[in-house]
Amino acid sequence: MKSYTDYMWFNTKNKVEFINITGEVETCLKKSLIKEGFALVSAMHITAGVFVNDAESGLLEDIKEWAEKVAPFNINYRHHRTGETNGDAHLKNLLIGHEVIVPVTKGEFDFGPWQQIYYAEFDGQRRKRLIVKIIGE
Repeated sequence: MKSYTDYMWFNTKNKVEFINITGEVETCLKKSLIKEGFALVSAMHITAGVFVNDAESGLLEDIKEWAEKVAPFNINYRHHRTGETNGDAHLKNLLIGHEVIVPVTKGEFDFGPWQQIYYAEFDGQRRKRLIVKIIGE
């Protein structure tokens, strides 16, 4: 069994932003030379996430609106008593999740139709990191 690790860095222009990282993660897969296994893609910050879904702009806006409805900004979050103002970003991370695992078959991601990998930023405008760990043969 082999493994390959790489990191991606983000510093978004907006507080909330979804970035399609499928191409960059595919580049990591090619570099890994792994033909059968799994890729773990994980945000290394508790106010960001990773998800797999369709690369359709209307759907992405729907996801943003849904997350905001479920976990809206609210100055009264208990977390804000620590001096922070990003309690909603922590909750949105719980909704989206911080990682995905994608199967690798014959050196390619074994996606279903339309599936893409997204980095989800909920407290942007500062430098954050994501890990890609590919394991297999």
